[in-house]
Amino acid sequence: MHLTLKQEATRPAGANMLQQQARFDDFIEQFNRERPHEALAMQCPAEVYTPSPRPYQGLPEPHYPFHDRTVVVTSCGRLCLHRKKINLSTSLAGRAVGIKEVDSGIWLVSFMDYDLGYIDLEEKTLQPLDNPFGPPKVLPMS
Repeated sequence: MHLTLKQEATRPAGANMLQQQARFDDFIEQFNRERPHEALAMQCPAEVYTPSPRPYQGLPEPHYPFHDRTVVVTSCGRLCLHRKKINLSTSLAGRAVGIKEVDSGIWLVSFMDYDLGYIDLEEKTLQPLDNPFGPPKVLPMS
């Protein structure tokens, strides 16, 4: 599917982002509504799709009972602690993280069930821990 997408929607590429998005949208429409798929007994995906009966509830609000404080990350991805601003990540913007002082001026930062790293208030930096999901998997390009 990815090779087909690349061949049909990116060669040649759109002249700007809006034109390129239109090419992607056209591909999705054709792929789902006009092109039969062998794996679906020559039906189109739109013909066999049924929405889930369970509504999406989103992520539960994180709760940090074993941390000293719960802090909401700013819209620019910062954590404000003791009048110091430490950059975390914009991917956590608006989300609550747990912080726990593990040594004088050293705080453990956690998101949900994962420890992200340690903040040194003097340095105002986050020292990340190893990726809890293991090393990134990079697949060869075809």
